[in-house]
Amino acid sequence: MARDRSTELDLARRARDGDAAAFRELVEPHRDQIWAVCLSITSHRQDAEDALQDALIAGWRNIARFEGKSRFSTWMHRIASNAALMLVRKRRDYPEEDAGAEETDNAPGIGERVTTVAVVRSCLAQLPDEFREAVVLREYADMSYQEIAEHQGVAVATVKTRLNRGRAKLKEALTAAGAI
Repeated sequence: MARDRSTELDLARRARDGDAAAFRELVEPHRDQIWAVCLSITSHRQDAEDALQDALIAGWRNIARFEGKSRFSTWMHRIASNAALMLVRKRRDYPEEDAGAEETDNAPGIGERVTTVAVVRSCLAQLPDEFREAVVLREYADMSYQEIAEHQGVAVATVKTRLNRGRAKLKEALTAAGAI
């Protein structure tokens, strides 16, 4: 949902002043997309939920740092992807916590689709963090090269390189997994 820039800035100002309803109004149009970014990075529903909650809390606590130089959604995507990446890193440090936690996306009637989604998530999880983040932000969050560059703190040319390399590695992983 496109929102007038002045409305977004006004909501941010109200949120900075402690208006929780204004913060909810800022977040709500982007919540599903932010969750999708978290899921794409973590590859686990529960971790994505945890990352989303961490991101919303961090966004609320740090709303005073939102300067309005970028769109609010870009700012929240950065917070969410950082929260998701922190959970992924934590999981790598403590793999035994996930030992019995298999993803249970196998509802009857959609088995093949679920298998494909699981393979894509698994292959995305194999990418280096900077490639995975760029691919997820471009393909799932539909961010522009410029927005991704701002989010990652790099040049647009670096984003394009990361996307090309990330997509190539993803294609290799999907081919190896027999998905394409």
